[in-house]
Amino acid sequence: MQITFSERSRKFEAGIFAVLNEKKMELEKEGRTIYNLSVGTPDFPTAPHIMEAVSRAAMDPENFKYSLTDRPFLKEAVRSFYRKRFGVSLEDPEIMTISGSQEGMAHIALALCNPGDTVLVPNPGYPIFSIGPQLCGAQAVTYDLKPENDYLIDFSSIPDDVADRASFILVSYPLNPVCAVADDAFYTELIAWAGKHNVIVLHDNAYSDIIYGGREGKSFLSYPGAFDVGVEFYSLSKSYNMTGCRTSLVLGNREIIRTFSNVRSQFDYGMYLPLQYGIAAALNGPQDGVKKQCLAYEERMHALCGGLREIGWDVPDSRGTMFVWAPLPEGYQDSAAFTMELMQRSGVIVTPGSSFGSLGEGYVRMALVLPPGKMKDAVTAIRDCGILNV
Repeated sequence: MQITFSERSRKFEAGIFAVLNEKKMELEKEGRTIYNLSVGTPDFPTAPHIMEAVSRAAMDPENFKYSLTDRPFLKEAVRSFYRKRFGVSLEDPEIMTISGSQEGMAHIALALCNPGDTVLVPNPGYPIFSIGPQLCGAQAVTYDLKPENDYLIDFSSIPDDVADRASFILVSYPLNPVCAVADDAFYTELIAWAGKHNVIVLHDNAYSDIIYGGREGKSFLSYPGAFDVGVEFYSLSKSYNMTGCRTSLVLGNREIIRTFSNVRSQFDYGMYLPLQYGIAAALNGPQDGVKKQCLAYEERMHALCGGLREIGWDVPDSRGTMFVWAPLPEGYQDSAAFTMELMQRSGVIVTPGSSFGSLGEGYVRMALVLPPGKMKDAVTAIRDCGILNV
């Protein structure tokens, strides 16, 4: 039998993480010490009160049925949290759950776009930002993010004709992979630009709780006019170490929420009820652990970035996210080739910047997933392997 696959499927090859993992396993078989800074999976434990809430709910047989809806206790927890944390007032029709922000971004274009419609996505940017719309038949057009503009959008660089035909723009700050943050003036300009061109804003707010230098992470929805032009994705994965639970929220414009919820109801029967209890426990519970964790990430960041600068690799401090965005050392131009050489020589695994778009070339991303002592060991391994001596 000859199996024919879709044209869409041919656009996607094995991801870079699969390639890196295969090489990692080879090195481990050789007995090499590995420092895996490639994948952004938190290594901090989930808070006991969250695990207890999920566990208790999982002991009730009734909770193994279709949930179909987001329950009132969950929506109340979200409303209370957003009011306390961001000063944002939400109503029930402005709240919905999704099975992780990655899933939500892979499907929301089904509600917002027709095949062939234009959507605007960042370059560099997290891959699902562009892959999601493409899976839905939309055309992803990139806008450039440049270091000389602190990786903020230069709205004047987006041609008016492109803006006018765009269905939505995907924006994310703090931004993975470039670790940039945005200020109040940026969001004011974003909302005015979106209103002028009738472009929906999708704001990914996965890292508002991991931001450094004493800054306070904010919500896009806290700015005047935001509810008129878009929605925000809020994830519990990184703030509360719930990556495997796939617990995220979409919040904001109620017409977008209603339409997206209707679309998702065709292939999803509601979030598993024990996870809804887990979300409520996380948002209703003490938040001091989230702040302590941010400080721990910042300590790791300084150990890594400061250590690399000491050995001659000029890596700037991250301003937000659980990552570091590092320009290639002098003498290197190809981020994928450098990544493989670094792994082979030092055992340190990073992600090539080219995986995040054409403007990511010349950089690598490092995840802050090891404690400070291990970060210093990784720096030592890089120094001792001689890769910086070109």
